[in-house]
Amino acid sequence: MTTLQLIPSHCRPSLLSPGKSISRHRKFIVRCSDERLTLFSRIAPVYDSVCILNQLCFPLNDLLSLGQHRVWKRMAVSWSGAKRGDSVLDICCGSGDLAFLLSEKVGLDGQVTGLDFSRNQLLVASLRQKERSTPCYKNIEWLEGDALNLPFRDDHFDAITMGYGLRNVRDKERAIEEIYRVLKPGCKASILDFNKSMEPITGVIQELMIDNVVVPIATSYGLAEEYRYLKSSIQEFLTGKELEQLALAVGFSDVKFYEIAGGLMGNLVATR
Repeated sequence: MTTLQLIPSHCRPSLLSPGKSISRHRKFIVRCSDERLTLFSRIAPVYDSVCILNQLCFPLNDLLSLGQHRVWKRMAVSWSGAKRGDSVLDICCGSGDLAFLLSEKVGLDGQVTGLDFSRNQLLVASLRQKERSTPCYKNIEWLEGDALNLPFRDDHFDAITMGYGLRNVRDKERAIEEIYRVLKPGCKASILDFNKSMEPITGVIQELMIDNVVVPIATSYGLAEEYRYLKSSIQEFLTGKELEQLALAVGFSDVKFYEIAGGLMGNLVATR
């Protein structure tokens, strides 16, 4: 049976903000709606393996994106500038896709921290880590915590990623402020998410795909409500220009928003 250490016992207290400490079994207060936490906890068991006809098994994200999510995530990690020996953070890490990619970038000499508010998602990530033999994956630590109150000292990380998380946090400005605080000067944050496009045709295509591809597939696995929220969450999200303006207002020195996948997805790259 897999157990989850919220943070390994060898983690040094110096990694934390003054006055903060973490024990292996401590939970943090996470400022998010109970509904959203329940949503991601329900998705976790089938997030990385669903089966067709009880024979062919695929990650759910592969079915929903035709495998393209792997390309987008590699792009996000590349834009973060993570390199060998770096200490990096993946916020809202979910089942660990970006954290594993970051681990390959920083190598055995680096350190990856994957943080998420859903314990169930972290259990899936921890299990995936144990099932893989790649040596560098041993440098990943999983931490249950709050994207709006990161439990790390200032100026700590060499690179930060956040995949499909900013759209779901309650206070997006606070989340960006926290990323800025724990990122070292001159380093980059790379934030991947659905794009709220200003092009009407892109928005129509996005909604059609959600209604006619994403939700029907999710429905067949009992996750209709969990994925039906996507349309409203995108509508309530910030545009690429608004994300750039927010990052600059927080203090980042250089920002660039990239539309990818024909404008359906977007990636904010912000340099402190």
